[in-house]
Amino acid sequence: MQKEILQQTKIGYNLAKVGILSKIHAIQQLNANSCPVTPEQYTVLEVLINNDALYQRQISAITLKDRCNVTRILNILENLGCITKKADVNGRKIYKIYITEKGKKIYEETKPVILKTWADCIEGLTEEEILQCSKTLEKITENLKDKVNIQI
Repeated sequence: MQKEILQQTKIGYNLAKVGILSKIHAIQQLNANSCPVTPEQYTVLEVLINNDALYQRQISAITLKDRCNVTRILNILENLGCITKKADVNGRKIYKIYITEKGKKIYEETKPVILKTWADCIEGLTEEEILQCSKTLEKITENLKDKVNIQI
């Protein structure tokens, strides 16, 4: 029975498809609203809004993005004036990342567009369906946590 359900539902394919389509939709909406950041950059700003200051490795772990990708995102955000990097107190070439006032402003201006794209994703679903979907995705995440080794 389980094998038939897996073949019928194609859960991995459908999860990937939703991820790709929602990312494309977010990019299009951010561009249409002249937002200066991408969905990935917005995610990093959100992580920094919710945390005082972080190391790049911590941002990588939270966002599940590799260090090269996070480096690229941080460099863009720094060039936009959204973040600052301050050398670690130990003197090594490790930097703590801080969000700037400009970064907070861009985050707040971008947030309604992101929330609208998320609302578009769940259009036509009942609250019960949304909650059940969320619970199901949380269970899938828990199932995978101990089965994958992420090198960040």
